[in-house]
Amino acid sequence: MSRLFGTDGVRGVANQDLTAELALKLGEAAARELGGDNPHPRVVVARDTRISGRMLEAALSAGVTSGGGHVLSCGVLSTPAVAYLVRRWEAHGGVVISGSHNAYADNGIKFFGPDGYKLDDTTERRIEEQLERQWPRPTDAGLGKIVEIPEGESLYADHALRALEGRSLRGMRVVIDCANGAAYRTAPLVFRNAGAEVIVINDAPDGLNINAGCGSMWPEVVAGQVVRMKADLGLAHDGDADRVIAVDENGNIVDGDAMLAMLALELKQQDRLTGNVVVSTVMANLGLRQALAREGIELVETPVGDRYVIEAMRVQRAAIGGEQSGHIVTSSFSTTGDGLVTGLRVAGRMASTGQKLSSLSRVVERFPQVLINVAVTDRHAVSSSHRIQAAIEEAKRSISGRILVRPSGTEPVVRVMVEATDADAASAAANSIAAAIRGES
Repeated sequence: MSRLFGTDGVRGVANQDLTAELALKLGEAAARELGGDNPHPRVVVARDTRISGRMLEAALSAGVTSGGGHVLSCGVLSTPAVAYLVRRWEAHGGVVISGSHNAYADNGIKFFGPDGYKLDDTTERRIEEQLERQWPRPTDAGLGKIVEIPEGESLYADHALRALEGRSLRGMRVVIDCANGAAYRTAPLVFRNAGAEVIVINDAPDGLNINAGCGSMWPEVVAGQVVRMKADLGLAHDGDADRVIAVDENGNIVDGDAMLAMLALELKQQDRLTGNVVVSTVMANLGLRQALAREGIELVETPVGDRYVIEAMRVQRAAIGGEQSGHIVTSSFSTTGDGLVTGLRVAGRMASTGQKLSSLSRVVERFPQVLINVAVTDRHAVSSSHRIQAAIEEAKRSISGRILVRPSGTEPVVRVMVEATDADAASAAANSIAAAIRGES
């Protein structure tokens, strides 16, 4: 049996790859696997705002209850909120139905264990194996229940607010782009409770407009509003709010590398940077490496994906880690990427220092970096293509820098990243590799 789980749960086009039938089976299998010997495991379930969410939630919840599990249904909530509530309620696991930063037609099913962390490979394989087995189903009182718990949102909001550690955002004007996704209520609520003046955009989800020309994949949208409204800070979430991209008062984008460095330096100044390490991926800009090295901080690198960052953080017992894409994990507040907590920490840093974000983010001097996403039919064919490998080797000879070519873990694309001292050379090298990949597709 081929692997069903990718790098971040089970993904696909809703009602085509990711069907109601599959969601039902996954729900039943997860209830049996996560419950262990408990006949009535409790599973926290939430979704983002895309049109297929209710369908898949209904099917998955039916599967969980068919396996004897009790569903703690929270409606529309972010991925980090579910990770928190699993621990808060001492549940056996959690499920988020979300396609993250992808377009509305896609969706995904992401699982969390009782510790609030995403499942490891071994547990995912056991769930896959459960799909092939026939189990006697409970009847009568053996059936599970679906319990709606609307207060999950307010509990998470209170938890996220604690990330400010007592700092007030009074006098700060913040523009928040909710991507018409899971953060559309929670993020504005929390920032207002923190004292900020909040200007909200893209907070009217209709099932089809999630991530559509907005959010973390389109940070220029919030940047324009920051400049127009003379705001101090802009924050752009993605569909499930586990990542965020910031914008300074001049409309300049502040990505995950810069936020990671800013927040890591704050922790070091507070003597809270355990192990004196920061975890990031091979995609991290050389500027991040240099910024941390200047402060004597070790950078531990992982493959791309917040899951790998978190695994390394647990091994290293690191206080903070993240990705350039805006997935930032702060161990004392989150077990997964949390865009709301990250945004609050950035705003709190601004408030406590009295510095503008443009000043704080200068800690990272970025090297020119070009990223091209190439649509393909087989994203794993790159390694076997002599033409593509030849193009990569030729590009390496043309630059002073580094090249990464990798298949996406969640989309049918190959990502080409070139980092060099010269922007034009980086662009030319990236485009030559992308052309070779297109020629093989």
